[in-house]
Amino acid sequence: MKISTNKDSLLHGIQIVQNAVSNKNTTPILSHILLEAKKDGIRLTATDLEIGISVQVDGEIIEEGALTIPARKFSEIVKELPTQNPIYISLKKNQTVHIEVEKSYFKLPSLSRENFPQLPEVPLEARGGNWVTIPQKKLKNMIQLTSFAMSHDETRSVLNGILFSFGHKTLKLVATDGRRLAMIEKEILEIGNLKKEVILPIKTIQELNRNLQENGEVFFHFKENQLLIHLGAIHIISRLIEGEYPNYEQVIPKKIKEELNLSTQNFLQATRRASILTNPESQSVKINIIKDRMIITKITPDLGEAREEMELDYKGGEFVIGFNPSFLVDALKNIEEDQIKFGFVDPEKPVVITSGKDYKYVVLPMQVT
Repeated sequence: MKISTNKDSLLHGIQIVQNAVSNKNTTPILSHILLEAKKDGIRLTATDLEIGISVQVDGEIIEEGALTIPARKFSEIVKELPTQNPIYISLKKNQTVHIEVEKSYFKLPSLSRENFPQLPEVPLEARGGNWVTIPQKKLKNMIQLTSFAMSHDETRSVLNGILFSFGHKTLKLVATDGRRLAMIEKEILEIGNLKKEVILPIKTIQELNRNLQENGEVFFHFKENQLLIHLGAIHIISRLIEGEYPNYEQVIPKKIKEELNLSTQNFLQATRRASILTNPESQSVKINIIKDRMIITKITPDLGEAREEMELDYKGGEFVIGFNPSFLVDALKNIEEDQIKFGFVDPEKPVVITSGKDYKYVVLPMQVT
């Protein structure tokens, strides 16, 4: 096998797939990148058996074939190679990879391509009832408004990802860690009548968010307990989290006592400033809602005191509630709408932040001392 390519294209490809390279030493082949040269182009692939990522890169195929190459050293070498001249990569005797450019020359050990896991392939031409088409920009926005609420506690694996609920021409994303819940639902005409619920793991969500663009479409294909994702030249193959997602509807308050209209940016900046004086032992800020005003305060012994005041159109009684400010900031910094609604029932019940008609964010309060 022998190919010729350029540094920019090759490095871009390595950076896309290297997040799927396994960091564990138990299976050496998973620390390698598979490089394939076929009639349809040059493709790089990496997998840790939980997620696989492949991408097509530009270049000339001098001799078809395939090889595996240690991902970390391959990346380090390509980063340092000169940009102007073509890079030649070939597989020689004794499973040795040769990398040549101008007067630079490297030899790296390779492992048999036969030992590299075979990832499933489904051509776009074979689309059927298990295919879903989603605008990339819309999906990226939905992920950004929910992914921060995923749980990282591995004892509850079904929460270690985002629930994708496909309904009648709609897609709903839900994420929760037990202390807050983010939910958004959008109309997706390309879904048709598909009805399905799947849970995508954290790593898959991160890779999707990293590679989704402002234009174009993303294609989902469901296959048993796997999801195949086509993003142009990038293909992602991910396992799905097995198990039943909790009944998230029951944690959303059915009745709201009071609902305030707040400036998204003003509330975000005031909360951020007040949070400066939090520490691991004292994480909550106090929100005091009184006639025509919201006052956000934080008093921390040995650190000091912060006070932020916002004008409101509010005529109700006094209301005091505490929050972990980072939970508020996580949502507010991703909301694009100028205004949000802040709905509350009592100081011990969750509040509901809504943006437009599609987005709800439910946050449990903290005890105010």
